[in-house]
Amino acid sequence: MRPQKPLISVLIDTYNYGRYVEEAIESVLAQDFPLDQREILVIDDGSTDDTADRVQKFGLEISYIRKPNGGQASAFNFGLRRARGKYVAFLDADDYWLPGKLSRVAEEFEKHPDAGMVYHGLRQLDSNEGKIWDARAAQISGFLPAKTRDLLRYTWFPTSFLAFRRSALNLLLPIPESLTIQADAHLSALIVFVAPIVALPEYLAVYRVHGANLYAGSGRVDPVRGALRAWTRKAVIYGIKRWLDERAYDLERPDLQMLMKQWEIAQEEEAFLLRPPNRWRISRHFMRYARYYGAQLSWRHRVATYLNAAGSLVLGYESIHKLEEWRTAVTHSLRSRAKHPGEVKMT
Repeated sequence: MRPQKPLISVLIDTYNYGRYVEEAIESVLAQDFPLDQREILVIDDGSTDDTADRVQKFGLEISYIRKPNGGQASAFNFGLRRARGKYVAFLDADDYWLPGKLSRVAEEFEKHPDAGMVYHGLRQLDSNEGKIWDARAAQISGFLPAKTRDLLRYTWFPTSFLAFRRSALNLLLPIPESLTIQADAHLSALIVFVAPIVALPEYLAVYRVHGANLYAGSGRVDPVRGALRAWTRKAVIYGIKRWLDERAYDLERPDLQMLMKQWEIAQEEEAFLLRPPNRWRISRHFMRYARYYGAQLSWRHRVATYLNAAGSLVLGYESIHKLEEWRTAVTHSLRSRAKHPGEVKMT
């Protein structure tokens, strides 16, 4: 007899992350959540390292399924065809969850029966330096297309921070398998047009930055990875526009036009990693960023962006980071003076 359907399917995708996959699985097994209400699917996208050996220790606690290498979208589609849960929570094998993740996600889905996605705060770990920090990214709840400002402030979150109601997720499948990376962007971008979403303030997962991430990191250091990022970003945007057009969305709507301008700017940033722009082009980029991302920016960020637009005409793309270094130094100096107004430097 086949076991009763679980409430939540946990889908862990992995490719040559044997050194991390055990911690990812253990972070799920450690969740305070009824065992008979969840299933764990580990989808190995054709790893050539020791992933298979490392997951054997978990035995029947997980379902380990290996497939030929096809990329992230391929792994997601493969795993989703086998997932049986009412809800699906994703986890990249190089990330891990924090205690309470599954309980909180399930609680919010049950509390909001119309919600298509539940996501939460973004915590990051620098594996090389051991530093952990919380990203400052807007978290917005509700049906975003109903409010232009919310739609334009919304930020795509990565895999390990996303959980979906399966009935809503089905409307986005199959994910275009050209997305060897950024399949999570396809899902998190389009789910807002399918159903309301719920943002949790808690930090319930950790995104690991380790230098070998397929997306995170500088494309200037690794031109091959940079090219992949730029190409898949273009494919993501094409897929999103096609999905909207096929469902009779008016792509000429002002709010969707603004949204697509944001996507174009993000795509442009990826292209700059491969081919640095001249001074006029990078200055124009910053001006457009300030305009179209205005809903996401604080007044300080907006001012800094305009300063970058002006400064890039003098410094150029490769040296624009010097402006941020200068602003940081000035801010530190002003704060120091405010803290110690009576001190006089002795020489």
